[in-house]
Amino acid sequence: MTEYSSVSKRLDGKVVIITGSATAHLFANNGARVVVIADIQDELGQRVATSIGLHRCTYIHCDVTDEEQVKSMVDHTVQTYGQLDIMFSNAGIVSPTNQTILELYLIAFDRLFAVNVRGMAACVKHAARAMVDGGVKGSIVCTASLAATVGSNKWSDYTMSKHAVVGLVRSASRQLGEYGIRVNCVSPSGLATPLLCNAYHMEPEEVEKLVEPFTSLKGVVLKVSNVADAVLFLASHDSAFVTGHDLVVHGGCRPH
Repeated sequence: MTEYSSVSKRLDGKVVIITGSATAHLFANNGARVVVIADIQDELGQRVATSIGLHRCTYIHCDVTDEEQVKSMVDHTVQTYGQLDIMFSNAGIVSPTNQTILELYLIAFDRLFAVNVRGMAACVKHAARAMVDGGVKGSIVCTASLAATVGSNKWSDYTMSKHAVVGLVRSASRQLGEYGIRVNCVSPSGLATPLLCNAYHMEPEEVEKLVEPFTSLKGVVLKVSNVADAVLFLASHDSAFVTGHDLVVHGGCRPH
């Protein structure tokens, strides 16, 4: 079992939901009272929860394309731990094919939007309802992408979906501000996650070499930890006056 320092308290006492497990360790390290991992990767989710400690982290199977599962997951969290302070909505997929608009396969398009847009909206909706009902001035962070600020000559459906995420964040932040709830998103550039590696049929090192020339920070490669740090900033009191913001994490990446 991993031991956590009591020095970092940026999320002291907070109850956190993460769709996916990417930031679970970082949030626990920063004082979260409990981290709820919601995902469909049961083995991975259970393994991460166990490594943090089941008294501080729990795993719930949740398919974000099913709104009832999202609602049930949020309700269970509130009933068990008394409140919800932070939602990190991180679920997302890439189409199995590299589609231009001329080749757009709408069945794959619908599946991608069900996760990247509909699922994201469901997480924001039910997290916000729980925060409003509980009188919690919480923080909601969504994962968008550098693709949300530029066009692309491929991955048309993915690019469209991430533009939609930014629109969701900008609208929700205005609507929820009266309750003191902040809504932001983080937009990384090319990151060698299993998702992107599978999409490009490349190893992580190959993906990193592919995207590195487009950044202004030479010799620096974007890592999951860099994105996690940005999410932590948006989720914590460090960004108490930041809402409706799309925080790009791209090393000065030039559109390509």
